[in-house]
Amino acid sequence: MKTTYRLFVAALATGALGGALAAGDPVRGKALYQERCAACHSPDYNATGPAHRGVFGRHAASAPGFAYSKALRESGITWDETSLDRWLTDPERDVPGEAMGISVPDAEDRADVIAFLKTLTAR
Repeated sequence: MKTTYRLFVAALATGALGGALAAGDPVRGKALYQERCAACHSPDYNATGPAHRGVFGRHAASAPGFAYSKALRESGITWDETSLDRWLTDPERDVPGEAMGISVPDAEDRADVIAFLKTLTAR
């Protein structure tokens, strides 16, 4: 039983169970985004952080007009539920040398913020 539990935890930690991520609540996620993210990010314009509209399916470090860290430009990440969950859990562990430096430690909060980000489709 302990081995099964450890394998499950390891799979979650590495993102191997990408489909197992919680669906999230986009309404709560919008409130969390406004509370925690809006000081640096906007859906529609670059600020301290890059714009988030159309982030799903976008390659990391590709929002036009934003000066990204070399580490993120070279990361090869494409943003989806799994990559965003991993990034928001600990950006520095995910991409050493990145510039964000803020995390979302609570899994439910991350799922909700990610659900909100999914609603920000490209125009």
